[in-house]
Amino acid sequence: MASTLSDQLEEVRCHAEACLYSTGSVLEVRAGITAMANIPLPPSVKYRYIAAETMIIENGVNNNRKETIGSLQRLSTALNILEKYGCNLTSSSRPKYWRAVKHNNPVFRATVDAIQGGRAVLCLYGYSNQQPDGLSFPDEVVEPDIEKVAAVTLEVMSLRMELDMLIKEAHPHPEFFERIIPSLNQKDEFGPISDAVAIPSSLRESQPLYMSLASLSQSPTSAFLPVRTANASTSTSISTRHTERANHHRTVVTSSKMRKNHSSSLLSWHCTHCTRVNSNQDILCETCERPRLASSGAAKEEFPQPFTITEWQCKSCTVVNAGSSILCEVCERPRLATKPPATPTRPTPTPNRPAAPVLGMPGDPDSQWMCQFCTYINYTPASVCEMCDLPRPEPTKMPVKVHPPSQVKKVPVLSVKPKDPPMEDPDLTRQKLMREEGLKLIQLIRDGEKKGVSPEEVYTGMRVSGVGNILPCDWLKAELPHLLDQICATATSSRAADLKAGQNQNGTGTAEDTGVEEEQTRGGGVTLSRAEAKLAWLSAGGDTERAAKQALRDRHSKVKELCSLGFTDEVRCQEVLRQSEGEVRGALSLLQRPLMEPFHQRMWSDQPEPPIDINHPDKQRVCRRLLAVYDLPSWGRCELALSLLQERTAPYSLDDVVQAVRESHDRDFIRRVLAKECPICLSDFPHSKMQSLTSCQCSVCCGCFQQHFTIAVRDKHIRDMVCPVCWEPDINDPEHLNSYFSTLDIQLRECLEPEVYDLFHKKLTEQALIKDPKFLWCSHCSYGFIYDGDQLKVTCFQCRNSFCAQCKKPWESQHGGLSCERYQSWKRENDPEYQRQGLAGYLRDNGITCPNCRFQYALSKGGCMHFSCSQCRYQFCSGCNNPFHTTCAVIHCSVTGLHAHHPRDCLFYLRDWEPGRLQALLQNKGVEFNTDTPPGTQAGLCGVIEQKDESGQQTDSACGAQTQPGHAGLCEKHYREYLVSLINGHSIDPAPLFNANELVLACRRYQVDDARGELEDDVTYYTRILEKLIDEVPLGDKVPRKK
Repeated sequence: MASTLSDQLEEVRCHAEACLYSTGSVLEVRAGITAMANIPLPPSVKYRYIAAETMIIENGVNNNRKETIGSLQRLSTALNILEKYGCNLTSSSRPKYWRAVKHNNPVFRATVDAIQGGRAVLCLYGYSNQQPDGLSFPDEVVEPDIEKVAAVTLEVMSLRMELDMLIKEAHPHPEFFERIIPSLNQKDEFGPISDAVAIPSSLRESQPLYMSLASLSQSPTSAFLPVRTANASTSTSISTRHTERANHHRTVVTSSKMRKNHSSSLLSWHCTHCTRVNSNQDILCETCERPRLASSGAAKEEFPQPFTITEWQCKSCTVVNAGSSILCEVCERPRLATKPPATPTRPTPTPNRPAAPVLGMPGDPDSQWMCQFCTYINYTPASVCEMCDLPRPEPTKMPVKVHPPSQVKKVPVLSVKPKDPPMEDPDLTRQKLMREEGLKLIQLIRDGEKKGVSPEEVYTGMRVSGVGNILPCDWLKAELPHLLDQICATATSSRAADLKAGQNQNGTGTAEDTGVEEEQTRGGGVTLSRAEAKLAWLSAGGDTERAAKQALRDRHSKVKELCSLGFTDEVRCQEVLRQSEGEVRGALSLLQRPLMEPFHQRMWSDQPEPPIDINHPDKQRVCRRLLAVYDLPSWGRCELALSLLQERTAPYSLDDVVQAVRESHDRDFIRRVLAKECPICLSDFPHSKMQSLTSCQCSVCCGCFQQHFTIAVRDKHIRDMVCPVCWEPDINDPEHLNSYFSTLDIQLRECLEPEVYDLFHKKLTEQALIKDPKFLWCSHCSYGFIYDGDQLKVTCFQCRNSFCAQCKKPWESQHGGLSCERYQSWKRENDPEYQRQGLAGYLRDNGITCPNCRFQYALSKGGCMHFSCSQCRYQFCSGCNNPFHTTCAVIHCSVTGLHAHHPRDCLFYLRDWEPGRLQALLQNKGVEFNTDTPPGTQAGLCGVIEQKDESGQQTDSACGAQTQPGHAGLCEKHYREYLVSLINGHSIDPAPLFNANELVLACRRYQVDDARGELEDDVTYYTRILEKLIDEVPLGDKVPRKK
């Protein structure tokens, strides 16, 4: 048997779960829950997920039955809230904030949080993440487990239904709960307190009203009839009059417990929300703090209280709110309107025995059905909801509950005399009729809105068309145009008749309307449009006569309004009003159009706007022109501009003055703006005619700016394109170079001629190509290009001559198959011309190479070490390739002006050494050097080519200085250069030959600690700082090597 019940339970559970999380109806789910609750199994077996038995024991065990019922009532309320949480999760349209449950919700605190095991059910739903203000789903959970939530929700619903049946004593198997809660078996000592005494109906006619307790106990309880205990004294007197009870004395026995219960019922009241018994003096419930909604005592018995909505459920978050609240306590959304049932205007006394409700009428619970969309209570004859117009869902067949045969003997029901039907209240009839008419009108208005008909037209059409079968919209479509034409004709004929009557009476007659009387004296016909007739017809409520008069009055007022605006031709006003369908704004536009025609022609003509005559005698006219044409901010600015233009000492142009006046209202500031001196041509120009670079604050006139950069682009290098006043910025810095030329490009695009601007872009492109490591300069014609090949022989695209891509020497056939070093060695040994040049040719081949653009110069490094590249304008030291600059980046540098920082092996320092000292440095390292004069060279004169400045021109010519013996046919300056090139080529450090002063000076120059220790002799001191200098300060990283 148990297995059969378990199988039945599992079958019902599976079907109900499927209906809950799928598309099943509410009635199907409710039928499944009812079937589960009626299965005779204990809670520990019936419920799989929730600990039902534990929740009942922890929340329902009390001292007596009354307290136990109250606890179970609170548990049922909490289960109702938990059921709503589960239904929200299984719904296809879940609420917005379904992932969290807040503890600060008053409904949650009063229900779920007030019982034991409520949060455990929420954890079964998936709310397992504890938050400071509540519970929530874990972050990794995207969707709830619908099947598990449906199973838990189904058990919550079933347990709540069983508790409700247990509280109402309608549970089919209460023995399972009585075993868990023993207090449910306890009964009150005297049973329920009542004010009625029951007597057997069989003794009602033949026996007296009093009887013994024995006879009362033998009578069937189902046949008892109520008798008011208030008539106890009367019944006593009647019983003593009986002949058999003449000597009988009745003793009244009262129970203290009954008196106590009766008095307590009058001095207390039950909370309708949590069922707590509160004192009659309390206004709010002590447990849930809700207000007392109904009075207790005899008032409930005499008159039924009118129906009030004590609570309502939020459609968004399903929280049950108090009936007096407008917004939801949790989500603060507005309460959706619901239709309360009809309430009688005055309380009617409850009959002693109400008649049974008739099927299909209000009062019969079987005839009511609730709309599952708007929750409105409808009655059975209606198949569509009265509020939302949605169809009634199909009911699901509920399982039939089989009741055991009653052991009580059935007693025939006494015949009741039929009562006369109550008189229908005329107020209710009138309200019902008004409601029906209002609903009909609303439906007609909605139909009219769909067809583009206004509510006023529908209402007026319904009044005019009557109550026939034709709808107002159809009538308006068929009859309204003819009716409007009739109104227009009536108004025209009425106007003509009034005019004729006025002429016959020579102006002495009186008209019905004052507006018509004024029009009679002015003359002119009136032709109304359909739009005017329609407005008048609506305002007159459908009366055509009144509509015609109203249309004439409206037309007269509109003509009068146009005349007040300066249009005195009434005939023209009447015509434009007819064309604009009575709209004054449209008529005014039509009247103003001819006046605006000259302006339109001037605006669309190709001729220029006539200039403003500042010497016009009417100053207001000139200011108004300035205000309209130049859009100045105020009238005062217009007067200021006019006064500046009329000054004789300062000939300003109109555009310059207007632009200056827009920026400021200070007259002195405007004068300074209008008279700025150009530092190049020394002429005065307004600020708008001056241009400045972003790198400095200098301003020059537009003419000088254009002339300076045109010459710089055509005749100079790209790095010469700086400010013509302060020669800023220093564009040796690559970062400044890019930002500067990006801004300069925008300014030059507007002021340079197209061909000059194209040349600027070409030079700018070449400057960018120089940075490419594959860029090469031709050693024959100084043309630069990109070379992607891997061969040493390169042919110039410009002069078609060839050179070596590595050593940049002119290409010879002997160079093929040889490296650059082996080719130079061969050339020194076999080329007579090269041998004749001697060291002068060596210095020429190992001349100056620009470290920025890699352009080579066949020049010596003697003389000034500051070299400026003619290709890229890069300034550097020819001995160490370090840059010359005015803004030094070296820390603790105190040198100002143009300078460079040279390493200790730079020619800048070693050129001051004697040749013998340089030779000794080479001998210490075993490096050979030349001292003999090569054969065939000119004796006594140095033939090294160097760059000389002659009359401002840079020329390349021979040195021509006297040579010294043992200097290999070179002057002393170039021989030192030759020895230093060998020292740099072999990376020899000159520090070991420093004397004491040079060593200390070098340490201080390169910021090496030269502090001398105590008791440290000279040899130890100088040896220590020499080692420290060599270790901490390396040789120059840019010095040319391997020459």
